[in-house]
Amino acid sequence: MDNADFLVPLRIKNIITQMKTILKKLLEYESLSRKEAKEILIHMTNGQYNSSEISSFLTIYMMRSITVEELEGFRDALLEVCISLDVREYDLIDICGTGGDGKDTFNISTISAIVAAASGQMVAKHGNVGVSSSVGSSNILEYLGYTFTNDTSLLKEQLEKTGICFLHAPLFHPALKHVAPIRKELGLKTFFNMIGPLVNPAFPKKQMIGVFSLELARTYGYMFQKTETKFAIVHSLDGYDEISLTEKCKIISNTGESIMSPSDLGFETINPQNIIAGKNIKNSAEIFVNILNGTATKEQTNVVLANAGLALSLSTPSKNILDSIQIARETIQSQKAFRLLKKIL
Repeated sequence: MDNADFLVPLRIKNIITQMKTILKKLLEYESLSRKEAKEILIHMTNGQYNSSEISSFLTIYMMRSITVEELEGFRDALLEVCISLDVREYDLIDICGTGGDGKDTFNISTISAIVAAASGQMVAKHGNVGVSSSVGSSNILEYLGYTFTNDTSLLKEQLEKTGICFLHAPLFHPALKHVAPIRKELGLKTFFNMIGPLVNPAFPKKQMIGVFSLELARTYGYMFQKTETKFAIVHSLDGYDEISLTEKCKIISNTGESIMSPSDLGFETINPQNIIAGKNIKNSAEIFVNILNGTATKEQTNVVLANAGLALSLSTPSKNILDSIQIARETIQSQKAFRLLKKIL
């Protein structure tokens, strides 16, 4: 055996040993540097850790907080290995939630993205199938007939024709194939829920992100303050990763922090039961379509208006969120949103 042949298994052994060392470090309540976090996730996506080690690593972060440096390192790793989408000529926004709030709402961010696009703001919506929820954005879009692609020319064509494209995460992050089955088996939120909104392969200039905890909202705030992205981070105080209208909502943006009640946005407080997903994907699809064609319940529509309104207020600084909510309302009432849905499909 020559030296090269000998070094390959040795290198793999060192990686495995490193993971055991890292697990021990984390169990002793130490944190990772940004560089360590990046290297670990790159090794993980290369298939250099076994399923038990990956499960252990994910589980630790279900039990302890993630630091800004760790989250930055994980984000750096996925952006380095992703299939990027060169659409820098477009002024794009992503409207995306972390998921993992355990509330099982209908697809609020995806519907809000379509309303925002129909209102004139170009959107690159990053999403995936449901892991910690019953129906993810990719599930519902595929059910309705949307065909996912990572072909840049086709996605540019969609943006030109409709003002929106949908980026199915597995097509742009193929390295996560080693992690996906483990996440599915766990069926719980992991730090990958936290990373998802941070790794849109289109690198949008604007982002509205819903998060499942106040702690994560602040962590995201620290991260985005280091970038040139125009952002709004949202967390409803009763646990939703969106403006739920069931309770007051914390909003962190480039201009500071605020807490807004449903009445501040022009709405009544609603019962959580009124925004849950359908019993199955067919029911969820009916809710999805009904909101866009203007036949949904008032509560379902109002939640979408609130979220689409905040997204649109990022796009037009001269208009506040109340003005932007009115624009979103007119977009639904005029059937512009429904016509766009039919054009997309």
